[in-house]
Amino acid sequence: MSKNIEKLIENIQSVIVGKDGSIKLLIVSLLAKGHLLIEDTPGLGKTILARALSKSISGKLNRVQCTPDLLPSDVTGVSIYNEQERSFEFNPGPIFTNILLVDEINRTTPRTQSSMLEAMAEQQVSSDGKTYKLPSPFMVIATQNPIEFHGTYPLPEAQLDRFFMRISMGYPTIEDEIEIMQMQEKKHPIESLKPVISTDELLELQKQVTDIKIDKLVLEYIASIMHDLREHNSLAYGASPRGSLALMHASKAFAMIEKKDFVDPDIIKKIAIPVLSHRIVVKPQYISSVTNEDIVADVLAKTKVPK
Repeated sequence: MSKNIEKLIENIQSVIVGKDGSIKLLIVSLLAKGHLLIEDTPGLGKTILARALSKSISGKLNRVQCTPDLLPSDVTGVSIYNEQERSFEFNPGPIFTNILLVDEINRTTPRTQSSMLEAMAEQQVSSDGKTYKLPSPFMVIATQNPIEFHGTYPLPEAQLDRFFMRISMGYPTIEDEIEIMQMQEKKHPIESLKPVISTDELLELQKQVTDIKIDKLVLEYIASIMHDLREHNSLAYGASPRGSLALMHASKAFAMIEKKDFVDPDIIKKIAIPVLSHRIVVKPQYISSVTNEDIVADVLAKTKVPK
């Protein structure tokens, strides 16, 4: 593992207790230039995790607090008429940043949710016939509460598919909860968190991920997983080729974190559920009896692993 990756992980761990797995998946998404969806009940550290990452790199953070009356232009920007120049000027929205924290994304309308699709897919925003490039690096970290909570809108499948991974934090253990209270007895440690790597160093790490080797047999293993997932009798829809590409890129970033210069099938197994589970749609008759994660795990258990 690169020293810069170690510094990044350790810095986030200094404010997030007992969530090493979630932190590692966050860094995988960052290194693979992916966007992350953090889904969990309120108060479990979703926003703090995103803030800790943004404060650990010397980039710019913008935050959007989603509400039902949030408009697409509140996120992407709006053109305003300049009377002196007699022309329209584009005023960039908060999406023009390195890390965009979209808090409680499923509390805003599908129209506003979808306004981020172009930015997430192509790192650009179009307005009034013009295209504006977003800065590099660029990452969207969105949090959402379960859709059972009052006042939430389920994310459209097209929007979900743009997220590289979906993770959850989960409740802390008794020991971790005690440590959390001790850490925050006087003030939250995130307030004193400092950057440990620059944006240029992050861009270099993202380039290094592409050098991680992945054998054709492992690519065939990924393709077999995707095929078996699409054929699963509990699914109405399987994952698209965007899912297989995401799994490939995630496995290379994970290998880099694990200090390996190649991808092996065990890495695919470790990373497949957070990469694929949000990209599939369960048949209505099975929704109450099986989860998306259960289905991906079932496919991983049955798909033949290459030697």
